[in-house]
Amino acid sequence: MAHWLMKSEPDVFSIDDLKRKKREAWDGVRNYQARNYLRAMAVGDEALFYHSSCAVPAVVGIARISRAAFADPTQFDPASEYHDAGSKPADPRWSAVEVAFVRKFKSPLTLERLKSMPELTGLPLVQRGTRLSVMPVDELQWRAIVEAGS
Repeated sequence: MAHWLMKSEPDVFSIDDLKRKKREAWDGVRNYQARNYLRAMAVGDEALFYHSSCAVPAVVGIARISRAAFADPTQFDPASEYHDAGSKPADPRWSAVEVAFVRKFKSPLTLERLKSMPELTGLPLVQRGTRLSVMPVDELQWRAIVEAGS
């Protein structure tokens, strides 16, 4: 099983939204490297749910991949902010996965706190200039974050 970190703006889709819905498509990713990570995800992989672009960015819980990569339907929808007129159904440019709620952390692990954890120095999230919305998390980093969030 692989581990990931997935960012979402909480005013768009939060951990509480996922908890309420139980499962939801993770769509709208428009970065090729992040898309490739989505395509590498397998059913059963787990992801840290990270609230970004908010007052206090933080890891707030865990989701599980419940459906492997599929063509992101928003790329074909002209009404969607994620529409991509250059993407064709026969050869879709963008992918999505479905995530399922696992649990919410007792208290959010803020970016400031994550930056102070020595086990996370190699995690792209805490490195300057890294803006990917989806990224892999190694086993040591995963354990450190999950233990701190429990």
